[in-house]
Amino acid sequence: MLKIAITGNIAAGKSSVEEFLREKGFSVFDADEVVHELLDNETVKSQVVLLFAGKDILEDNRISRKKLGKIIFADEKSRKELEKILHPLVKDEIRQFFHQKEEQGEKIAFVSVPLLFEAKFESLFDKIVLIYADDEIRIKRLIERNNLPLEYAQNRLKIQISQDEKTSLADYVIYNNKTFESLRKNLEELLINL
Repeated sequence: MLKIAITGNIAAGKSSVEEFLREKGFSVFDADEVVHELLDNETVKSQVVLLFAGKDILEDNRISRKKLGKIIFADEKSRKELEKILHPLVKDEIRQFFHQKEEQGEKIAFVSVPLLFEAKFESLFDKIVLIYADDEIRIKRLIERNNLPLEYAQNRLKIQISQDEKTSLADYVIYNNKTFESLRKNLEELLINL
């Protein structure tokens, strides 16, 4: 089975790519969704609450992703500590997904992993597809999508390895600076190449 990673920096358009692939009938695993589920897991939640003891990260007895985000996007040490908890669990979930899809006889499966290179997950995949959008476009999307102040949006962009560096690490690069139709056309070509 061909194991394909979909990656890209924040607000590059990974969700649109996932939507397209699902429409085409492919299995797509979303690492971000798994992280959200893990934060609701009682064992993981207690580890994270302990890690951020003294900081207000709970809302209605659940970890507030918004509150947590404000801390980890401003403090690299806190972010790295959180990643030590979450990344091994996400890696296990990806392996389980691939195992399940292989048993079901699928020929190709996609995993969307925003922090693929940062988390050093490359070895899990046969091919890596990078979704690339210019920084100005990504900042604009991030501000509109998440209703963030400019400075906060810029901080989120800074924590990831630059797109230009990732371009040299990926097997395929899909540019997403134009319309959704343009993106779909590029993805159709990608599927033919795969």
